[in-house]
Amino acid sequence: MKTFHNINVPHPFPYQGSKRSIAKYILPYFPFNVRCLIEPFCGAGAVSIAAAAHGLAKRFALNDLNKPLMELWIEILERPELLCDEYERQWLEQYPDRKSYFFKVRDEFNTTHNPHQLLYLLARIVKGSVRYSSDGLFNQSADNRRSGMRPNTMRQNIFGVSALLARKTTISAVDFRKAVKKAENNDLVYMDPPYQGTSFTRDHRYFNGLSYDDFVDVLVLLNEKNISYIISYDGVTGNKNHGKLLPNSLSLRHLHIHAGRSSQATLLGNSHKTIESLYLSSSLVHRLESEKSARKGYEEKVQQELVLI
Repeated sequence: MKTFHNINVPHPFPYQGSKRSIAKYILPYFPFNVRCLIEPFCGAGAVSIAAAAHGLAKRFALNDLNKPLMELWIEILERPELLCDEYERQWLEQYPDRKSYFFKVRDEFNTTHNPHQLLYLLARIVKGSVRYSSDGLFNQSADNRRSGMRPNTMRQNIFGVSALLARKTTISAVDFRKAVKKAENNDLVYMDPPYQGTSFTRDHRYFNGLSYDDFVDVLVLLNEKNISYIISYDGVTGNKNHGKLLPNSLSLRHLHIHAGRSSQATLLGNSHKTIESLYLSSSLVHRLESEKSARKGYEEKVQQELVLI
């Protein structure tokens, strides 16, 4: 299995549920020669960023139904200088009353959906924990102990991400079904949908909900098309299970990743550890096994040639 060491991979903004800390455990299951990596629930795009940093895909497709978030992604990739300047302006303007300024920006964002304002909000909210009201309004409060990422650090991250993904990434804000519909056999789909139990709840942590049955139906279609995909879905935090397992009928390989201390546990002031599920499609498993066999055959051939020499 391929191994990936920690490197300084930039991240565009704090986002609860980001796979930034465990991307190195997901990347080893990438096949070679990925034409396009597709993320239908991209959020902060941690897996795509890490994959780009390691040269694991030729192109990328980032999608999320949260349209303002994807407009922010467009700014990151196409106008990073302007975005960073606007973030620095807001970061400086928040003094001396950061609390009042945050609510002012939040109220304006809920009217304008300005991506520059969204970046500031994401930098200020508690642990990147995005929340929307039942009316679709951004309603999370700020962590008033902190000012948000410093402008110079934000600039380094934004320009770092833009350098990795610009000119080889498409952005969309459509339903995940449509986002995966164009996937081809030499692509890879990475899906990190909302955990069951976090959608359609009173907290409304996610912009939209996702039905278990609807998700499974899409996976059936991907299997029929022989599409390679990886899913981060259910998991365990302490003694609490997050959702039921995906069905055996999908013929997925079920793995587990020790993800460390959960962000939700951190918010609640405890130290529960999270174990996340990782599912590999049968098509991907076959692809990886074929690559392993081909690599082994090549290495044996090289050894035989060396002996003859």
